[in-house]
Amino acid sequence: MLGPVLFFVFAVLALVGALGMLIARNPVVSALWMVMNLFSIACLYLTLNAQFIALIQILVYAGAIMVLFLFVIMLLNLGEVPRIPAFDWRKGVTFLLGVAVLAQILYVVALGLDVAPAVAVTEAEEAANGTAAAVGVVLFTRYAFALQIIGVLLLAATIGAVLLAKKRFV
Repeated sequence: MLGPVLFFVFAVLALVGALGMLIARNPVVSALWMVMNLFSIACLYLTLNAQFIALIQILVYAGAIMVLFLFVIMLLNLGEVPRIPAFDWRKGVTFLLGVAVLAQILYVVALGLDVAPAVAVTEAEEAANGTAAAVGVVLFTRYAFALQIIGVLLLAATIGAVLLAKKRFV
């Protein structure tokens, strides 16, 4: 009974972190909201018995990549974002309600067409899915090519961030 409640609490915290990241005017504050979002997502993984993925989420995303983002933000010396016209809350609420209704419609249509995955997973299989061995086997067999492409993209992003932070091109 506690699992679904914690899942809901961390899902709400993840949404609050995402909205805070979008609304914050200062880039550093925005990055800190993103850290909160990433920790909330890691807690969501823990509620789903995916301990390894939760640990990697914290170490890689909340730790390494966010530190890199903060260094780039500080090196670029970004100040306050220019004033944006006032946010119309009615449009925002309308947008969220529209997305919620669309999601419900898609869910009902998916159930009607029987395309929603109905996977019967035992607790032993569920516990084994979050382990490092299970994730490693899937990553280095089924998704090996995608993993290499992601590595190349992250390397290109890192080189681009360093070049932007350098400010003086040779």
